[in-house]
Amino acid sequence: MLWGACLAGVLGLLAVRIFVSFAPIIGVLAVLANPNLKRDIGNYFRNRAALWPAATLLFLLITGLYTSDLAGWRHELLRYLPWATVPLAFAVAVPLAPRQRVAVGAFFVLGTALLGLATLSKYFLDPGSATEAVRIGQNMAPVTPIFHITFGAMLALTFFGGLLLRRTALAPPWLRLLFLVAAVAAAATLHILAYRTGLLVLYAGLLAYALRLLLQKHIALGVALSVLVVAAPWAAYTALPTVRERVSSSIWDVQQYALGHDINDYSLARRLAAFETAGAIIAQHWLVGVGPADTQAAMREQYRWQDFGLRPVNQVEVHNQYVLAVLGGGVVGLGLLLALLFWPLTQAHLRRNPYVCFFLLVEATAMLVDSVTALHIGRHLLIFGYAFLVVAAEAAHQQKKRALNTPQEASPLVEKS
Repeated sequence: MLWGACLAGVLGLLAVRIFVSFAPIIGVLAVLANPNLKRDIGNYFRNRAALWPAATLLFLLITGLYTSDLAGWRHELLRYLPWATVPLAFAVAVPLAPRQRVAVGAFFVLGTALLGLATLSKYFLDPGSATEAVRIGQNMAPVTPIFHITFGAMLALTFFGGLLLRRTALAPPWLRLLFLVAAVAAAATLHILAYRTGLLVLYAGLLAYALRLLLQKHIALGVALSVLVVAAPWAAYTALPTVRERVSSSIWDVQQYALGHDINDYSLARRLAAFETAGAIIAQHWLVGVGPADTQAAMREQYRWQDFGLRPVNQVEVHNQYVLAVLGGGVVGLGLLLALLFWPLTQAHLRRNPYVCFFLLVEATAMLVDSVTALHIGRHLLIFGYAFLVVAAEAAHQQKKRALNTPQEASPLVEKS
């Protein structure tokens, strides 16, 4: 049944949003279907990767003691229940077979690449209009109802995932070729459509890998990749009008904010105003925040004091997960978020897992420019990917420690390829 939960989770990400809600339920059923449930339920409490999302949910429960919006708080609790149930499924349910894990990875990589190509086809039908939309700060929406920032992160994950999956011996040659095509398609989509967040996380991942190569004394490869990280954006800027327009519009946005001009029609400028607004609130509630359910109300109240000339419809929320964590939960909330992202990198077996490292890097970088948990699809991508990769890897590692003499077939998505 865990297999079905994974397929539902990926399908919910790609196209059918209702499956985002079904996947955690199927995961719980997979736990209940474990014939050794009484023996294995303790695996959840021994799986440290699974406990960090649970700690986040527990802290949200505690914030009910000082929140002013109890209805919103209850709604937040329901939205965050998968942070306990999805890791529970991967820690306790009968684990996926290696080929099943590869199939789930292939479904995500090939499905996202296909959506990217379909979205690209919209661009090529009328490139002039699409470029003009980029010039005024708009983004071409994907062909399915995915927020463009989340879609950019998914395309970056597809690029890295496609290249990594090509290395698995479980994939036949034709599938390895498809993985390569998917990676190229994802990179092309990001550049042609000029998704800012997607490009940021893509090049952050490439730069991190280049630095790792240099630290491991692979000087030639490290230098070559470093040159590519610099040359590729310049080539894209030179060759693609969408990229040039995106850069120009971004600079213009920031200038409008810096000069105190009317920023109602400028996305980045409105985000900078939101940062300043959030900063004023954080200065007063730095320890435990205002409560995750009260962040919107606190932002609206602060905008009444200083509105930056923004109309109410343009008074946006903060687009930074770290700032949002401090706003809602103070330094405690930020600490829990940082633990979720960076605790796995303190464990040697997880640091050696390239799937885990690239996933965490993509999510951590995306959080610099977006509040990824504010939208249902972004929150689902984070917790599903975290459980599928990090929690499952920790569960497999613990199982090996308990049964060193039991031969196991290595999974390319759990252990290092």
